[in-house]
Amino acid sequence: MLLNFVIKTVINGIALWIAALLVDGITFGTEADTAAIVRTVLIVALIFGVLNTFVRPIAKAVSLPFIILTLGLFVFIINALMLQLTSWLADQLDLAFHVEHFFWDAVLGSLIITFVSMILGFFNPKD
Repeated sequence: MLLNFVIKTVINGIALWIAALLVDGITFGTEADTAAIVRTVLIVALIFGVLNTFVRPIAKAVSLPFIILTLGLFVFIINALMLQLTSWLADQLDLAFHVEHFFWDAVLGSLIITFVSMILGFFNPKD
């Protein structure tokens, strides 16, 4: 169980890092120290994973009529909201992670994170 959690956190970290590389409005700071950036990515991935575990199901339950009405597309807005909430929490913890705008940065970032996590999830031996 612990190994599965670690693997999912690393997958989230890679997905967040790729989203930061592809979307200009998502940044992990401008530090030159690679170790500091990797540490920040892992902490932000941990925060993102905790939010997706506890907050995302509540948000999906509350917005179920919108999810049904949009044939599931509203889930991407919920994912963007989780990314924006992760950015806010990272800012509260003085981490160098920031999502500039909800629309388009967070929405596009959530699409990239979903796609990368789905692809990397295929390599998770515990799933």
